[in-house]
Amino acid sequence: MVSRHIEAGVHRLPRAPHHRVMVHASAATRSYCNQVGRYFVRRAGDIDLVPAGEEGGFEAETAFDTIEIVLQPALMERVAVELGGRALATRLDTRHLLRDQRIEHLARALQSDLDAPSGSLFADSIGAALAVRLLGLDDIDIDRTNRLSDTQLKRVLEYIEAALHEPLSIDRLERDEFRLVHTRPR
Repeated sequence: MVSRHIEAGVHRLPRAPHHRVMVHASAATRSYCNQVGRYFVRRAGDIDLVPAGEEGGFEAETAFDTIEIVLQPALMERVAVELGGRALATRLDTRHLLRDQRIEHLARALQSDLDAPSGSLFADSIGAALAVRLLGLDDIDIDRTNRLSDTQLKRVLEYIEAALHEPLSIDRLERDEFRLVHTRPR
């Protein structure tokens, strides 16, 4: 586990023999993801997963902090076997903007251990817990927050600014053909 400060600019994530879990630790940061060809706004707690053997890259508009956790494929395989082999066939996929409080809390526990190391048993236990959670990503109810696209958000903000002198309500925005994205309560 490493806490990193990433400067604004273009960054390449080369192929690695291990899985990378990155938990965003800064206020909102806008970046362009080369892999999917679109912009993302990452907020504190957003999680990106880059599986072993995959590469990636992005262009960050502002500097940000992240917690990067490395998990060895052998650990994932061992945990899958201990889970009864059902997760063994599961291949990790690249994921962006995951929201999962357990993964975030496990990452913070590892981060706090940097200041006062508890030993390898602590880190190994957290790693195993992360592996269990990652192997079950498709089985668990992860909060997949729906967000407006950059274009939609820009249109809504322009509309609101133009109508600041009038009372605005959700009904009025909907009546004027704006769709608000509703997220599940946390």
